[in-house]
Amino acid sequence: MLNMKDQETKRLFSVITMTAVVCFTISILVYGGLMYFNGSYSLTFNKKSVDRSTIQKFNEARSILQKAYYENVDTNKLVEGAISGMTDSLNDPYTVYYNKKQMKWFTGLQNNTENEYVGVGLPIMLDKNGVVTVLEPYDNSPAKAAGIKQGDKILKIDGKDITGIKDETLIASMIKGPENTETILTILRESESSTKDIPVMRKKIKALVNIRSEMLDGNIAYIKLKMFDKNISKNFISQLNTLVKQGAKGLIIDVRDNPGGLYDEVVSLADRLLPEGTIVFTKDKNGKKNVQPSDATELNMPIAVLTNGNSASASEILAGAIKDFKKGTLIGTKTFGKGLVQTTYSFKDGTGLKVTIARYYTPSGVCIQGQGIKPDIEINLPDKYKDTDVATIPKEDDLQLQKAIEVINQK
Repeated sequence: MLNMKDQETKRLFSVITMTAVVCFTISILVYGGLMYFNGSYSLTFNKKSVDRSTIQKFNEARSILQKAYYENVDTNKLVEGAISGMTDSLNDPYTVYYNKKQMKWFTGLQNNTENEYVGVGLPIMLDKNGVVTVLEPYDNSPAKAAGIKQGDKILKIDGKDITGIKDETLIASMIKGPENTETILTILRESESSTKDIPVMRKKIKALVNIRSEMLDGNIAYIKLKMFDKNISKNFISQLNTLVKQGAKGLIIDVRDNPGGLYDEVVSLADRLLPEGTIVFTKDKNGKKNVQPSDATELNMPIAVLTNGNSASASEILAGAIKDFKKGTLIGTKTFGKGLVQTTYSFKDGTGLKVTIARYYTPSGVCIQGQGIKPDIEINLPDKYKDTDVATIPKEDDLQLQKAIEVINQK
């Protein structure tokens, strides 16, 4: 049997233990930004990072909506909207919140095998005004067969207005779907000043359609890259090696209307061309650098790269590295200027965030974002070929290609 002193000691120990548990629990909740008291949740903010008046305004606005709106308000939807609003407030089209359906489109429909995927063969990008714009449809693709042309603006997918979605990857995923199913794209063709609904049947798209090569007169190798998708570097190196064996004495790489693609693929491709050094590096807001190096193996022949205002992201990484290494000549018009790195975070409920986390820099330290890359030789195509697929322009009329051939022959 315990004496009075032992009982008092035990009681004191119990109080101390309970106090520690409570304090620990509260600290965990506060650290996580969420506290629970009397049947309600409370979000917490660091007072150094936000004004008290802003938090009061948020609570007042929420209260007004819950009390005054003419229908019942689902508070969960209000919170979802607040999360979406946080991303929108950054004015960054590449930082977005995905609801469950959008996240499913983004991830669930990315079922590319090594060499094919199901879609319509339609590369797109957001123009300077944030409107979804068609680039060159793939050869022999459902989109091309349906009559969709470069420069068309996509306004709806299966009747759903997409003009408010500022994420081209998500939009591309929405166009994809099961094989032999139809999607209806509502497009605006500016030359006709009218919209039209175009039905397109989804089919398997071979990865090889994103690359095309041939030997031009004078033993000049020409390789057209439409997008840096999976295995494009392997296909590029394979076709390049074939052309070299055939006696190529120079190389023209065409990334006009190439909106970019996979970071690892462009790094692998560039490594085949460049000498030892830095291909590209990224830097986050804390100054942390991530460098992608090339080895000593390089292509020993003259190189020209064709660019235009639709050459973006991975295309700019390749063009910027070749320019900085003085490994080749850039010909055409200034590139788009997309030099941001994104990563995606998934939440337990199936929603997600895609967040811009860093900037790209060329080997010399030039930030691509919002600037683009000026070619060494600036030359425009004839006006009559505006918004025309590059592949359909007769070679003799393609002034950029002809200049590249001239440059290679002078080396």
